[in-house]
Amino acid sequence: MTKVSHMGQIGTPGPTAPDVVLASSSPSRRRLLANAGVSVTCRAAEIDEHSVKAALASEAADAAQVAETLAELKAQRIARRFPGALVIGADQMLECDGAWFDKPETLDQAAEQLQALSGRMHRLISSACVVRDGACLWHHGDHARLTMRPLSDDFIDAYLAVVGKHALDSVGAYQLEGPGAQLFGRVEGDYFTILGLPLLPLLDFLRNHRVLLT
Repeated sequence: MTKVSHMGQIGTPGPTAPDVVLASSSPSRRRLLANAGVSVTCRAAEIDEHSVKAALASEAADAAQVAETLAELKAQRIARRFPGALVIGADQMLECDGAWFDKPETLDQAAEQLQALSGRMHRLISSACVVRDGACLWHHGDHARLTMRPLSDDFIDAYLAVVGKHALDSVGAYQLEGPGAQLFGRVEGDYFTILGLPLLPLLDFLRNHRVLLT
């Protein structure tokens, strides 16, 4: 378990504010909240995402429904351990021409994903929810459209040599805030959504629940 706080807490009104827990081990989501001045406890939720996705695919669920379901499952799992806390669950899906992409497990898989996405447009769908004591108080989903420029095999090899195992940290094998920006010809959508968390609506929710000053 990791407690993350960052900078001066410009938004925390006082000791009566509820605790905030992030049901994720995502470095990007932790960093987004910390940089925004939100103090959170981080605890990864153990969810069999592949089984959940397979079950939902068999029911003809779309990528947005999958992201929303996984976000709430993660939050509910962790909320049991933190009575009274606001537990944030989040998930992101990458969809390209109806196909769903997962985080690559090896650099070879990362190269295959980049080859598959090269020259094509894909969607990143990010969903977040907040659960307290078993009740889902809030959820929000958003998506962005990213068009990857045509990539040569030499470029993909050079890119993966630079980013290394960081390519395994996200769907699509890239982080837009780093060298991954070189992969793209066009990006349409909210920056925070692309990074995996609809941050601005979440901050509004936290202000409404006394976690941040209005």
